[in-house]
Amino acid sequence: MQDSVSANIMTNTLAQYRAVVGRCKDMYVKKAKDYGTSWRVLRGISIVDQIYIKAWRIRQIQETGQQKIGDSIESEFVGIVNYGIIALIQNAMPADAPIDLSYEEAKQWYEDKAQDIENLMQQKNHDYGEAWRELSQQSFVDLILVKLLRIKQILANDGQTIVSEGADANFHDIVNYAIFALIKIDEGKA
Repeated sequence: MQDSVSANIMTNTLAQYRAVVGRCKDMYVKKAKDYGTSWRVLRGISIVDQIYIKAWRIRQIQETGQQKIGDSIESEFVGIVNYGIIALIQNAMPADAPIDLSYEEAKQWYEDKAQDIENLMQQKNHDYGEAWRELSQQSFVDLILVKLLRIKQILANDGQTIVSEGADANFHDIVNYAIFALIKIDEGKA
């Protein structure tokens, strides 16, 4: 009985997860049509800073209850997902890869990295269950900020770690935290 309940919960999670990723990909694709792959010039630290700005803004809105710019918390989480995936794409591309990718190449890279992240989510959900559903939006933001500070330190160490996961593992987690926050926003629980 417990296995079928767990399977149903995971099926629902997977559907919600894929719907959120679909929305994020839609925004990425639209921006790729508007701007091309101008993000290819960003160095790792610049991407980290872009995500940091978005996460910090969410935290400020959470703490003050006020915002003066119309961009919603939801749109900031979408940006975090997309910049996290962009970071993973940048890290996977060869150093001599062109700045300008075709629309189809950019989309394929996104889909490949999004699938890697989904696979990780499924593995972690197997081990942790649906524990993320008990977390608050504030916790997701704090965890994202912690991961960003870890990545900054890894970059300062020229990408070297002694016992810790590398930058990519942290970006995977950042993207998943933002997706979970978006699922909870969709459910009206954020």
